[in-house]
This record gives sequence, C-alpha cells and structure tokens, in this order.
Amino acid sequence: MDWRALTVSLQLAVFTCLLLIPIGLWLGRTLATRRFRGKALCEAAVALPLVMPPTVLGFYLMLAFGVEAPFGALWQRLTGSGLNFTFSGILLASLVVNLPFAVQPIQRAFEGVPSNVREAAWCCGLSPWQTFARIELPLVWPGLISALALTFAHTLGEFGVILMVGGSIDGETRTLAISIYDRVQAFDEAGAGIMSAILLAVSFVTIGVVYGLARRGRGLHV
Repeated sequence: MDWRALTVSLQLAVFTCLLLIPIGLWLGRTLATRRFRGKALCEAAVALPLVMPPTVLGFYLMLAFGVEAPFGALWQRLTGSGLNFTFSGILLASLVVNLPFAVQPIQRAFEGVPSNVREAAWCCGLSPWQTFARIELPLVWPGLISALALTFAHTLGEFGVILMVGGSIDGETRTLAISIYDRVQAFDEAGAGIMSAILLAVSFVTIGVVYGLARRGRGLHV
C-alpha cells in the first residue's frame, strides 16, 4: 500500500475543497441571480472541463504553467519556483478541473430560491449580506454539500490532468490514482487492487457522510 500517495491525494482533495468551495459559492450565486452580457460564455467556460479530455486539459495547463508562459513566468517571479511537477501545480490544476463540480450544484440550488424570498427579506430590513447569510445560505445548504462531496470525491480519483501537470514524484505529486496506474504497469495487480479498494471505500464513505450531514441539515430547517 502506497501510504504517501494516499496522503498526497487526501491533502490535494482537502485543499481543493477549501479553496474552491468559496469560489463556487460566489460564482454559482452570481450565475444564478444575475443577468449580464457574456453569461452563456461564462457558463460554458465553467462546464468545459466536463467535456474536455483530461489529457488535453492537462496539456494546456502544463503549457500555461511553464516558465515560458506568462502565468508560469509570473508565478516563478513571485514565488521563486515553477509550477509543473510540484504540489502547487497539481493543486491549481485541480481547481480548474473541479470547477464545474463546485459551481453547478450551488448554481442550481440558488436558482431554486424564489426571488420574492430575497425581496421579502429586504423589506424586513435585512441587508444583502444578511439576506445571504441568514436566508439564502440555509436554503442552498444541500447544493453546497453536494458540491463539497463531488469536488472531494472527484479530486481523489482524478488522473489524467494530475499526471500531465505533476508527473509521478513520490511524496510530492504522485496521488493514489497515479500509484495504482504505476502498479498496473508493473503487473502488481494485488497492490493495485488493494489501493483501488481503499480509494473506492474512502470516496464512498466521504459521500455517505456528507450527504448524511445534508439530510440532517434539511431536517433542522424544517
């Protein structure tokens, strides 16, 4: 069992959720409640990682993260290190590839909140921020939990993009999914089977626990 790869996978999933869920909350609410020019293009850009082959997306991210690209060069000037084949690189790649899993469930949840609910809150003297925190957020809680579960589980299983950007550096960029691939390539089917079972179990338990919390949250607000 490759415990270091499991640790990298869990760290990647946790940091991805911590960074991406707030972005998904803001972007999902914006797309659900506002009309603006270019909204359709913005929604298409969010959904793009769902339809792009992971190796294609990973290839373009690898180019963007390179020191010859503007973004990669700027990152190196600011931090003193590159992005490709680093944990920071696969974390940024994970944010991109998981964007639709964080945004779309939250967007659908906000779309289900009637506009007259917000208007009634404003008439009662609540500010837009108070309306969001005290009225909207409890109503969209199931969508937020769904986004969290999908983002965490998908990050654990992501392979193509992470391999293209990070390679397979032990303790740095080798995730459990990549370690499974390496074991299969080495004809170690027993080792690959054990790690696959652990990855399956962790993903299943995570989704079960998160959805259980979501049901309890809905019950508390009834």
